[in-house]
Amino acid sequence: MDLAAAAVFIFSLLLTASDSAPSLKSRNWDIYSYHMNSTVTSRYAVTVITSRVTNTRDDSNEIDFHVKIPKAAFISKFRMTIDGQTYDGVVKQKEEAQQQYSQAVSRGQSAGLVSSVGRTLEDFKTSVTIAAHSKVTFELTYEELLRRRLGKYELLINAQPGQIVKDFKINVNIYEQPGINFLEVKGSLGEKDLANAITTTRADNQAWVNFYPTHGQQMDCDGCGETGLKGDLKILYDVYRPLSQGDVMEHGGYFAHFFAPANLGRIPKNVVFIIDQSGSMHGKKIAQTREALLKILDDLAEDDYFGLIVFNSQVSPWKHKLLQATQTNLDMAKQFVKGITDGGATNINEAVLKGVEMIQQHPRNGSASILILLTDGDPTSGEINQGKIQSNVREAIGKNFPLYCLGFGFDVNFEFLQKMAQENSGVARRIYEDSDAALQLKGFYEEVATPLLTSVQMSYTGATNLTQTIFSHYYNGSEIVVAGKILDNNIDGFNTDVVAISKHDTVKYSDIKATQAGQLPAVMSGFENFLQRLWACLTVKQLLEKELTLTGEEKEAVKKEALDLSLKYSFVTPLTSMVVTKPEGEDSQVADKPKEGEKPAIHSTMMLPSQPTSSRKRAKSMPRSHSTSSGRSRGFMPGLSGMAFLDSLSAAPPVMYHRSDRHRSIGQGRILHDAVEDYGNLPARMPVRFLMAAEGQSLPLCFDIPAGHIVKLLQDPASGFSMNGQLMSEGGNGFQKIIIRVNADKYIQFDTNWITIKDGLLMQSVTWTDSDHTSDSMIVIIRDSEADITVENIRVVILLHLQDGKRFLWPAVRKRPSEHEVPGIMGKLPVAYEEVKPSKLRIQGVEVDASSDSAGDYNIKAVPRVKCQLVDLKSALQGELSDFTVHQL
Repeated sequence: MDLAAAAVFIFSLLLTASDSAPSLKSRNWDIYSYHMNSTVTSRYAVTVITSRVTNTRDDSNEIDFHVKIPKAAFISKFRMTIDGQTYDGVVKQKEEAQQQYSQAVSRGQSAGLVSSVGRTLEDFKTSVTIAAHSKVTFELTYEELLRRRLGKYELLINAQPGQIVKDFKINVNIYEQPGINFLEVKGSLGEKDLANAITTTRADNQAWVNFYPTHGQQMDCDGCGETGLKGDLKILYDVYRPLSQGDVMEHGGYFAHFFAPANLGRIPKNVVFIIDQSGSMHGKKIAQTREALLKILDDLAEDDYFGLIVFNSQVSPWKHKLLQATQTNLDMAKQFVKGITDGGATNINEAVLKGVEMIQQHPRNGSASILILLTDGDPTSGEINQGKIQSNVREAIGKNFPLYCLGFGFDVNFEFLQKMAQENSGVARRIYEDSDAALQLKGFYEEVATPLLTSVQMSYTGATNLTQTIFSHYYNGSEIVVAGKILDNNIDGFNTDVVAISKHDTVKYSDIKATQAGQLPAVMSGFENFLQRLWACLTVKQLLEKELTLTGEEKEAVKKEALDLSLKYSFVTPLTSMVVTKPEGEDSQVADKPKEGEKPAIHSTMMLPSQPTSSRKRAKSMPRSHSTSSGRSRGFMPGLSGMAFLDSLSAAPPVMYHRSDRHRSIGQGRILHDAVEDYGNLPARMPVRFLMAAEGQSLPLCFDIPAGHIVKLLQDPASGFSMNGQLMSEGGNGFQKIIIRVNADKYIQFDTNWITIKDGLLMQSVTWTDSDHTSDSMIVIIRDSEADITVENIRVVILLHLQDGKRFLWPAVRKRPSEHEVPGIMGKLPVAYEEVKPSKLRIQGVEVDASSDSAGDYNIKAVPRVKCQLVDLKSALQGELSDFTVHQL
């Protein structure tokens, strides 16, 4: 096919709001074959998902391909085959791919999907239009290095094809040269009657897991039905370790050293827990933290020493020195933990420095020191400059022990925690706000609870291009992996040396001989050098972590090295995107590897503009809706105008968008085509488009509100908090004024030039440059055209944007006052809908007109795309416009 005649397609990774799929009747296609083949060789897993679909309609039809992959994996291949024609993906630098995408958008092609991160999985979704009764084959390949945790490797496979599939198979082949000493299959797809569809086989150094469910098993399993299977298979295994120094595998001039020595004495710990008890930890989070700490205290050994620090604006150690974990001390500590309450601001700097001081005042030979920080927000008290905090902590710790940072929820600045942890030999981990948050906290602690070695240094002669070789700690049940290239492919000149500190003395492991990979599984022998790809995958991940902590030329050099490797090995990473040519006339979409810590765009709480998405021709196909009683709604130019932030899927406020094309609108007024004919002399004004997360669906709803209205954004009857905003009178650019009222004599008013703060008798006006205001009732931090406001357990950010020469405001709710619905547009909970037919949704039992649309997510600086179902305001909000407007700010 002539590539010049093909449309450019840049696909995307998408975090959806649910796992549901449209029914077979509504989409009119059939997946007649669905295979998932995963091959693991020396802990390196390559998984290929192949879906074969036929269009059962008598006309052309858009076919979806939607799968979930582990978020630690890199996509390395995507292919579509349509009528014998193959369309392969090509990985390019993200900026180059974005440029192609922008050019496609400028030609009138529609926008793409959103990138986002889930808890353990990422969604990948794309689609293609094929002719009547034609077939398409989708093939996606992703790769990952399995991590050993608590003595086991875990291969996670998710399957939810969206229907019962005649030919459904999952095949897993594990090849480990040392031999496999443990194999277990878990997960929802391995339970009850589905367990009968699983067969496992082990022979020498290989194992096979096959999952072949029948039609009846796909229909009758828990949670199944006509949408078929929906769940996970977890394959857990471990290998024999006859050599305490680990094993070294060699293949094709590359090596991988897997170091997990056993039979070592446990090193006693000095551990300090630094716990955020600020107001944002209110409710379930502080309760789950107390629950986790009580369980962790039970796990401390008597030769461990420990400390507890709680902090808000003040830093409060339980004791000012570390105490031995005797039963008496543990009982007293538990009483202290049970009394931890929430309230106040967040003084991270002083709290961490206090923890460092406590460890430094308790030097103990033959022990391992660890700091664990748990917080759910940004620093808002004491030193709040994040760069300065990082510098202070780095200087205080001096690389003497690790700092582990746990970020609770999505309000936290996760990148800040990542930098602080990685600069101090630790890692950052997100704790998800869910019913099992206490188990997540305890689970992390279990990973670091038993140090066996400290100051581990791995040395290699006759090798180059090594991955990380120095590690602060080695913990029981984990594994250290080092990979590299053997010089001149000379295995005889290759040697290893490991030096570390154990409980009693220095230990050395020398001259570990490399073992050549034996008979490889067929998929690996036909693949590229798997150890070379393992090395590349591990190198890219470590470079991306390192780049996060660097600045200037050094940062750019590391970033370039990671980019070059990503391009060479076709990995979709945060630096690259994949571009696929598709049949002429297909839409263009953006697809990136999301970074941990990015807020899911549908869950986020930001307000953003969009880019034009549709032509006039497409607008004519949209359904009509009833006209509003408001006269001025008939003279505006429909479109998108911003996005308000969503905090969590279960309790998420709507999101607003901006759009500048002449796309027709549904809801407040008749379609533009008719409005222009009837009211051609009136000035056209773009409305604000709101996007609201939908319960049990991947696409959110969106609806329009006419320009100029003063809208009720958020109210908390319990505290008296309220936030209202006035849309730009000319439309199209969000809000011209926003006011937040705390009580009768305390409020903050924002316009595009000034921020006015009234706090009792104090009143001051400041510009959008750096400024702070803190009192007992509210905290206001202004940085880089963003105002961050915390009032009790409510947190709001107001963003000042400049677009097309116009300044405008966007509100973002970062922390809701309640898990329940509260007054205001952003106080609404997600609406459940069902897609009953093309251009029709069922909401609250009523069929409503809908059309597919999209908008640009102006989330801080990036502008990904979000698809939505456009409906009228009344259907989305389950109320009239007058229910959400006020006469004055």
